[in-house]
Order: sequence, then structure tokens, then C-alpha cells
Amino acid sequence: MRLRHSVWSQGYTMQRLLDVSELEPCEPLEQTLHAVASLQPGEYLRVIHRREPNLLYPMLEKSGHGWLCREGGPAGYEIFIWHQDDPVSTNEANRAFSEC
Repeated sequence: MRLRHSVWSQGYTMQRLLDVSELEPCEPLEQTLHAVASLQPGEYLRVIHRREPNLLYPMLEKSGHGWLCREGGPAGYEIFIWHQDDPVSTNEANRAFSEC
């Protein structure tokens, strides 16, 4: 698992990049949930995964997080996750999703 931070958009929104594409099941789910729980205001998570994490989505919804998933990317899927109550990370995650 690799977790990398990148500063975006005038230095106040941070993308956290998590690559779980080479982990065995259930590790991608566990690592993603751990990373989501540690998101700070202004941050969003971009997950690189080899499969679409369908089990993750109800957990994100229950915890107040939004997400967008795109098939393609370096390992098969890219999932952008943010806290729904954070307008900065919501806008930046949607912007980053649309630019990829």
C-alpha cells in the first residue's frame, strides 16, 4: 500500500493518493476505510484499485462521504472520496475527477 499526499489548488486542498491495487482482499477495504477516517478538512482521497469496491460504497454513504468511481486509470479503477460536509474538498474532488 502506498499513501501519498499532493497539494492542489492554491495550497489549501490536498489530494491523498492511496494505491491498493496490489493488496489481497480485504486489505484494500481496510486501508481505504482507515485513510477515509483520517481525512482532514480540505482533503479528498483518490484510490487506485484493480476492482470496483462495491462493498465500500454503503459504508461511505453511512459515514457521510461522497464518491465518484471511474473505470480505467493505472490499475483498473480510480475512486475519489470526500466528506460531503466539506465544500472545498467536494469541489476539488469533482474537479479532479472531471480532469482525469
